[in-house]
Amino acid sequence: MGLSRRGFLVGTVLAGGAALAGAAGTLERGGGSDATAATAAEPSGYLTLPGTQPPKVTVRRTGQVAAGLVFLGPFRGTDYADALIVDDDGEPVWFRGSKDLVTDLRVQTYKGEPALTYWEGARLVGGHGAGTGIVLDRSYQQIAEVRAGEGMQGDLHEFQLTDQGTALLTAYPEVIADLRPIGGPREGHVYGCHVQEVDVETGKVLLDWNALDHIEIAETKMPMTKDTDGTKGKTFDPVHVNSVQAYGDTLLISARDTCALYSIDRRTGAVRWRLGGRRSDFTVGSRAAFAWQHNARRHDATTITLFDNHITNVGDGASRGVVLKIDEKARKATLLREYTDGKTYGQYMGNVQLLENGNAVVGYGSTATVIEFGPDGRPVMEMTGAGSYRAYRAPWSAQPRTVPSVAIASVSGGRMRVHASWNGATEVAAWRFLTDANAARFTTAASVRRTGFETAATMPVAPRVVAEALASNGRVLARSAVQAVSV
Repeated sequence: MGLSRRGFLVGTVLAGGAALAGAAGTLERGGGSDATAATAAEPSGYLTLPGTQPPKVTVRRTGQVAAGLVFLGPFRGTDYADALIVDDDGEPVWFRGSKDLVTDLRVQTYKGEPALTYWEGARLVGGHGAGTGIVLDRSYQQIAEVRAGEGMQGDLHEFQLTDQGTALLTAYPEVIADLRPIGGPREGHVYGCHVQEVDVETGKVLLDWNALDHIEIAETKMPMTKDTDGTKGKTFDPVHVNSVQAYGDTLLISARDTCALYSIDRRTGAVRWRLGGRRSDFTVGSRAAFAWQHNARRHDATTITLFDNHITNVGDGASRGVVLKIDEKARKATLLREYTDGKTYGQYMGNVQLLENGNAVVGYGSTATVIEFGPDGRPVMEMTGAGSYRAYRAPWSAQPRTVPSVAIASVSGGRMRVHASWNGATEVAAWRFLTDANAARFTTAASVRRTGFETAATMPVAPRVVAEALASNGRVLARSAVQAVSV
């Protein structure tokens, strides 16, 4: 991947209140005209999530987006989160701060239920990481952790669950290989690239596929440099597996540094065919040609999608999401569709996701842009500032086990400004603030529509305050702890 954690692109977070249609009938306007959303004059950070800043994300919508939320693993900057779910306005739904790197945040199915999954581990070394796959339930509680076996560390490029209760992982052990076919040393230091299939519950390794047993060093298109010449301390990466998918009795593997896809026999480990690269078994049409690709996915017997980084000899050109039609019998690959705005270029990382309504999400990886395209191939949403290894859209319904948070912003002239949030909750339509004016019982002081991750209202000063998160039908989802008010 080769990424660094430079500062996040500067942008603007748009208001999220438009998503709350239908909640008005449940509101009690206890605060009069003061019961309003937070204004730009208030603190820029979240009072209810101390130390966390709003993500600097800009969203421009020009058409109909698909249902669901957007899932990101931001890598530029550490001031707010390493895992992030946002709505169509770029307004946060869930933050997860981490001292480690998080990649591939998405919704998968585990034991028949939707689950939130991601890879978490150490910062990058040589374009890969060392960590584990994590599975959370819809209350954000960890229900599984998957580690690579055979003495290896799980790499950041893939954490794919299967319907057999297993997970596909990658690993990058440093090994010795003969680099003389490409002008290197006989005992060169290289990253070996393993693919493992691991039973999620038991941790048993069911498959351990070594790329260098099946892919020749001469297939690489990655040039050696003075910094990666295969000598000790300058490890060379000839293959760089960056995606794995189970398809029937095969695995579909993308190898960035050979610019090729491989169909692997899951039983024997043998390469059934190569698509692209120096030894392609397919004739690839000129419009179907790809290079330095990511995120290959097979959808049926004749359809494969991938993110074509489209790096040329001069390192320019627009990247694209590609839909390929493959004919295994005739060994021919042609372009079925492409998704591109004609200008955005992702040098490394990236993905493409086909959605049920005919839209497609393309994440541009190292370029902090996510574009959703409509069925006609035209952009319907562009989200910038969201640098992420991959980006996804998916339906997600969750209610955290934690309770909502409430914080006092200011107290003045007999009025107080109170903020509320509930990190990760997806069904909150409105907030009701209750105060205890006479130390006997709580009564409603203000009710407001949810206006984003954090919502605020102004009300008369009282000794204590709590916040209730309300569903669109007025049902109380949860109540915060009691917050004492200092006057």
